[in-house]
Amino acid sequence: MSSETAASEITPLRSRSGTVCVNNNNYTSDTSNCDRVQINISGDVEDAREMDDNRKIFIKVGIDILILMCVGFPILFFYLWGDPYKRGFYCDDESLRHPFKESTVRNWMLYIVGLALPIFVMIITEIVRANIHKTSTRHRYRLFSFDVPSWAVEAYKQIGVFGFGAACSQLTTDIAKYSIGRLRPHFYSVCEPIMKDGSNCSNPINFGKYIEDFQCIGTNSSPRMLKEMRLSFPSGHSSFSAYTMVYCAIYLHARMKWRGSKLAKHFLQFFLVMLAWYTALSRVSDYKHHWSDVLSGSLLGTVCAVTVANCVADLFNTKAQSVLPLARLDSSVQATNGRP
Repeated sequence: MSSETAASEITPLRSRSGTVCVNNNNYTSDTSNCDRVQINISGDVEDAREMDDNRKIFIKVGIDILILMCVGFPILFFYLWGDPYKRGFYCDDESLRHPFKESTVRNWMLYIVGLALPIFVMIITEIVRANIHKTSTRHRYRLFSFDVPSWAVEAYKQIGVFGFGAACSQLTTDIAKYSIGRLRPHFYSVCEPIMKDGSNCSNPINFGKYIEDFQCIGTNSSPRMLKEMRLSFPSGHSSFSAYTMVYCAIYLHARMKWRGSKLAKHFLQFFLVMLAWYTALSRVSDYKHHWSDVLSGSLLGTVCAVTVANCVADLFNTKAQSVLPLARLDSSVQATNGRP
């Protein structure tokens, strides 16, 4: 049997090349009884490796989503079924007698701007960084035979960590809110409390007395408003805006390397911090929170942002690798066992 005949009986493989030894017991050769045949190793090996990489990607992404759900579900639970601590009050407490006003910064404004703006900034920044460093970038990735740009990998990592930190900051805030149950400055306007004996705060006998057993009879107050009036400390708007804007400012400091203007990056950072500052001030002027609630919320959000940026995102570690085990395009190698 010739080498050509032996090679024709072997299924040709396509992605990698190598040398195999075929023992021929029926024929002899002057050189060797072991004919060495160059064949192509199957692309099935490459496909299996890519499938394994894809499986690892889904496992890691699935774990990320599961962790976010573990943090996010308690937030949803507090919102739907949470029962704040029932704190009493003094009838002569002037800090609880402010009128009810609509929020200057509505909830939808807070969450759209607080989430969409940093995510947009991160995506644009990673695209620009990928274009600047494209000549020196060697990492190319594939997912289901599609090329995945390096900026998308980095954007996934940065946005995922940012979202995790936002959820942790919000959960920390909610735990404090429902545990303390501090009354908002517009408590009297929303509740219009009446005591168990039928008296109210206009009765002099209730002055200077700490009242815990009361009922709210406010006709214009919904059950949601009656629940929210006990969630003053700390300020959720202040903590969320502080976290999102301060984190985005730190991210820009670490990742934005544009040399076109020395002040451009710092102007953007100042703008982001001012958005958080304005949001916090509006909560006091709208009588939604006491000044100490706003201060505590802003400090909480800032601490969470600094902690996540330095300890979780590791923004200032230039050697940090991507969290995704994506298959590289240049992963094919040649395996050679030897030549005759």
